[in-house]
Order: sequence, then structure tokens, then C-alpha cells
Amino acid sequence: MVVAALGTAQTLAWASSYYLPAILADPIASGIGLSRNWVFAAFSLSLLVAAVLGPAVGRLIDRRGGRNVLAVSNLVLAAGLVALAAAEGPLSLLAAWVILGVGMSLGLYDAGFATLAALYGHGARGPITGITLFAGFASTVSWPVSAMLNDAVGWRETCLIWAALNLVIGLPLNRLVLPAAPSLARDHSVSEPYVGWRPYREMFLLAFVFAAVWFVTGAMAAHIPTLLERAGATPAQAVAAAALVGPAQVAARLGEFAVLRRIHPLISARIAAVLHPIGAVVFFMLGPASAAVFTLLYGAGNGLLTIARGTVPLAIFGPLGYGERNGLLGAPARIVQAFAPLIFGFLLDTIGIAAIWVSAALCLSALMALLLLKADTTGSRQ
Repeated sequence: MVVAALGTAQTLAWASSYYLPAILADPIASGIGLSRNWVFAAFSLSLLVAAVLGPAVGRLIDRRGGRNVLAVSNLVLAAGLVALAAAEGPLSLLAAWVILGVGMSLGLYDAGFATLAALYGHGARGPITGITLFAGFASTVSWPVSAMLNDAVGWRETCLIWAALNLVIGLPLNRLVLPAAPSLARDHSVSEPYVGWRPYREMFLLAFVFAAVWFVTGAMAAHIPTLLERAGATPAQAVAAAALVGPAQVAARLGEFAVLRRIHPLISARIAAVLHPIGAVVFFMLGPASAAVFTLLYGAGNGLLTIARGTVPLAIFGPLGYGERNGLLGAPARIVQAFAPLIFGFLLDTIGIAAIWVSAALCLSALMALLLLKADTTGSRQ
């Protein structure tokens, strides 16, 4: 029940925030009289806000549990969506996305993972995988629903409908279905010694890993169709191949749940980190005919890495102080993800499809960092 409720609420939170610009950026820009770049600049600002607030949100969940934090996220996301629906210029647009950034810091994966760690401790790996299975369909839900609503009633009303869904569905799920955290999560004297960047070596290595792979995630999410077209695929082939990313993510998460959960999360993360580089090699060797293979491998790796984002810190550091540590680890990742579409777009314009080697190299560097971490450190830092 907890996994189903939180997974549904996470799907709604992602669908009504992070995935909105892909569909609504153009109508919002046209409706306000701004360029499309303004909308994505505001969206990037929201990711930076979420990055800055992440550690504090995690600390709060460590101490008080996540039920109320997640419930507040629905209120804040609804407020941000109402503000977005009312935006009339650049300042009000930026203000709306700042509010949405606060909501994302309170309500997306980092907060959800921390909530599960507070509830289940070391046993949170299965529930973490479970909610990523649900939320793996967030784009599948968000994009067609947002497109349909925009065509039917307009982008402002679409934002208002998403706001209402946060209040009618998300808020009751988070507040009424999720249990309160055990008293241990609210014991300041117990959790306080375990927060912060210590142990430095492991924390910095993981921060680099997540920043590297989340740069790739941000870049690919924005540019996969363009990348495939520049390699020679037709627009139809590029879109069809790109559409395989979502199913590949979900299939990989099912594999994690059924098979890979029997091995240490670090091993699963290492497997995930190498899939995108393998796909890049295949793509360069075989050309557009292998576009589907490339996107499937990328999607599978990204799906597993999303789970690793929650399970690897839990396995290495344990559940105490997990929320704050995860917030600290996620801050660099959110920052680079905010700028990844811009940077990778520049690379595509300057070096063409060779930009794929940059993303592959980042994944390989993340793999090297993961290899420097020991799989037998579970609980050793508590």
C-alpha cells in the first residue's frame, strides 16, 4: 500500500513539474510573448532552487519523517502551477518556476527515497525500486495528458488542472496513506552525528558519479531525437527510437526488482554506468540502423541509475542521516542537469554527433569512481 501510494504520488509530482516544459514550453512562450528559451531558463532556475534546498529538506525528513513534507510538496506544487497559469511576463514566469522548484525539492525522488529510508531503514531498497517503477511512467502520463489538455482548453487551464490533481490525488495519498516515521527518524541526538559530507572520500566520489550521469540524463532527455537525426536517422526513426527510452527504463527497473536486488547496489550501478557507452559504440559502428539499440541501452542504464541514486548511499552509509546526505549528493547533480541541455546542445552544434563521446566518457568516468568504492562497506560508516 505504501509503495503504491507513494509511487502514484511521485508519478503525479514528476508529471506536473519536471516533465511540463517538454509539452508546454512553446504554448507558454507564445501566450506570454517570450522566447522558448525564457521558459527553459526559468525551468533551469527551478532545478537550481531544488538543488540548494535539497540538503535542508533531507535533514528535515531525517528528523521528522517524510509524510508531512511530501504533503506540503503537493500544496507548493499546486501553488506554483496556479502562479504559472497566471504568469503574464518574465518576472512572474520566473517566480512561478521558483515556487515549483521549492515543490520539487519537497516532493520528487530525493524526498521520496528519504521517506522510505526513514520508514524501512536498510530494507528500503525494495520500496525504492517500487516507487521508481511507478514514476517511470511519469513522462508517459504527463506528455500525452498535457498535450491533450493544452489542445482542448489551453496551457493555463492545463496548469490549473495539474494543480487540482495535486490537491485531490497527491495530497491525500501522501498525508493519509503514508505512515508516520518511526521515532528514530525524529531523534535529533541519534541522527545528528551521521549527517554532513563525512566520510569525505565516499561522499565526493558518489557526488561526482551522480553529477556525471545526471548530466547525461539531462542532455539525452533534451537532445536524443536531434542526435539521432544528425547521425542520419529520419525524423520518424528518431522519434520512434527515442520513444523506447521510457519502456527500457521500466524494464530495467523490473530487472532490478526481480534479479539485481540480490546483488550489492554498487554492482548494479556499475552495470548501469557502462550501458550508455556500449550503446554509443554500437551506434557509431552500425549507424542509424542501431538507433533503437542505442536508446534501449541508454534507457536501461538510466533506469538502473535512478534506483542507484537511492540505494547506493543507503547501502554504504546506512539509513541514519540518509536524507541530508542524499540531498547533499543530489545538489551537484541537479545543478549540472540544469545546464546539461544548453551545454550538450552547444557541443552538438560545434562537433556534431561526436558529442556522444562526451556523454559516454562521463559515464565511464562515473564507472571508474564506482570501482573505487567498496561493495563490502555496507553499514561500515554507521
